[in-house]
Formats: sequence, C-alpha cells, structure tokens
Amino acid sequence: MAVEFGNLVFVFAAGLITALATGLGAIPFFLVSDISDRWNVVLWGLASGIMVSASLFGLVSEGLANGTPAQLGLGILAGVVLVVVAHRVIEGAEASPRQYEQADFRKLLLILGILTVHSFPEGVAVGVAFADLGLEGGVSLLGLSVPILAIFMTVAISIHNVPEGVAVSIPLRSMGVSNPKLVWWAVFSSLPQPIGAVIAFYFVRIAREFLPFGFGFAAGAMVYLVISEFIPEALELGENVPGGGRTELGAGLAVGVAVMVPLAFI
Repeated sequence: MAVEFGNLVFVFAAGLITALATGLGAIPFFLVSDISDRWNVVLWGLASGIMVSASLFGLVSEGLANGTPAQLGLGILAGVVLVVVAHRVIEGAEASPRQYEQADFRKLLLILGILTVHSFPEGVAVGVAFADLGLEGGVSLLGLSVPILAIFMTVAISIHNVPEGVAVSIPLRSMGVSNPKLVWWAVFSSLPQPIGAVIAFYFVRIAREFLPFGFGFAAGAMVYLVISEFIPEALELGENVPGGGRTELGAGLAVGVAVMVPLAFI
C-alpha cells in the first residue's frame, strides 16, 4: 500500500505537537523558582492515569479489534523489552560532566537519556493511532479523515509530556541553566516522538497485518513506563509530603483516568 507524503507530514506534525508540549513543563519556572513536591506528585499521577487509560481504552481495545490476543500480547511483550533494554543502555552510559558535578551530571544524563529514549515508543503510539488516517469513520480535519483514537492519543501524550518537561527542568534549574534553555532541553528530550510517529505510521500502513502488534507494542511500552518510572518517581518525590504523597498521587491518577474515560465509549 502506497503511503501519501501528505499523510506522513500530517503524522509528523502531530508528533511534533506532542514534543513541543514537553516545553510547557519549563514554563512554571518563568513564574516561580521551584515547584513543590506535592504538585510534582500530582503531575506524575496525572501523567500515569492518562498513559494507562489511553493504553487500555485505546490501544489495547483497538489491538483486540484488529487481531488476536496472542498478537496483541506479543506486541506488549516487545514494548516492555524495548523499555527495559533502553534503561540498561542509559544507566550504563559514561558521563563527561565538564562544567557540572559528576553526580549531578550523571543524574541529568539519566533523566534526559531515559526521557529521550522513552519518547520514541510514545511517538510510536501516536503513529499507530493514525493507522486509519484518510480512511472512512474519522473526524474531518484539514481535508483529511482523522481517527478519533489518533486525536485522543495526541492529546494524551501531549498532556503527559508536560510533567516530563518539569522533570527535565528541575535538575537543569538547580545547575543555573537559563529559562529559555530549560524549554529547549525539555523539547529536545521529546524530539524522537515525531520520528517514531512517522516510522510507526508508515509501517502499519504498508503492513496492516502487523497493526495489532503495533498497538500492543505501544501499549506495553507506555504501561511499563508508568509502572517502572512514573509511579516510583512520584513516590520518591512524595517522601517529604505528609502521608508519603499517596493522596496526591491517587488524586492525579483519578483525574488522569477521568480525562481519558471517553476513549472507552468511542
């Protein structure tokens, strides 16, 4: 199946929107010098709820609608393996701190590296969601029929990217990095998203039989990110919050799920 260039550009633009949204995480530092641990826990909870809901209500359900549970399961396993391997690669990287302290630079490298590597499967999720772009049954936008799932997934990843932008900005801020550069580094950490979106979209359009694997891959990567990164990060930040931040985490999760519940009825 031939893939039109205009469709590729459209999907790239959607992925770029999600990447630019990461820069919004640096905006609060233009207004305040710091963000409290309590609000950071809420933000990570919100991101977690959105990611899991988008995966279950959107990607998993679409995967089952387009293939068998076995195909979906293999895709989920592949997504988990990718994130595990990415973790090990980043954690084993050598650091050359130059102007920063060794410990601070290694932490910064780990955060930037993991978020950058993580952003690729998130881009894949966007690309797979656009699999039916231009076909019947979507919402008319700029002369194209855009799948409802693609709209929700783009919005979901964009919202989820905001607290990731905060996570990138916090250590940079402590190192004296200027506000404009905070925005740049936040966006930089998500630049693989439009690339991943285009690759995934192109692949599932020319090989539709792999679509359920694609949905499973994206869902597995995102849910595993939540379990292995987002929740532990929130609980670590919540250590200095009354009750360990569990109330704030739960509230963020609940709001994130509520935002994405409409996916279950699309």
